[in-house]
Amino acid sequence: MRTNTDPFQALADPGRRAILMMLSQNRQSINTIAGNFDISRPAVSKHIKVLYEAGLVQIKDSGRERYCELNPDGFNEVKKWLDYFDQFWRTKLQNLEDLLNQQHKTK
Repeated sequence: MRTNTDPFQALADPGRRAILMMLSQNRQSINTIAGNFDISRPAVSKHIKVLYEAGLVQIKDSGRERYCELNPDGFNEVKKWLDYFDQFWRTKLQNLEDLLNQQHKTK
């Protein structure tokens, strides 16, 4: 479930980015994730909550454990933003290449 947490705000924290990198390998329990950080489990849980509210992770209960995994659809807004600037720079570089080729041909 996604609330109004901005995915860019969620990605701004290096600890949350580290959690996402861990989850890119495979789903993990909150306890396993917490074991990789030198902060309290409640602090890790708060980071996971921010990622969850931004739609970047899903949390699923399995017995007494809660497992986190990446939510691929949660990255759509970020991907769209990055794609825009990727295309922007490709166009700028193509224009530069075209200009340089024209200058080279006129010499």
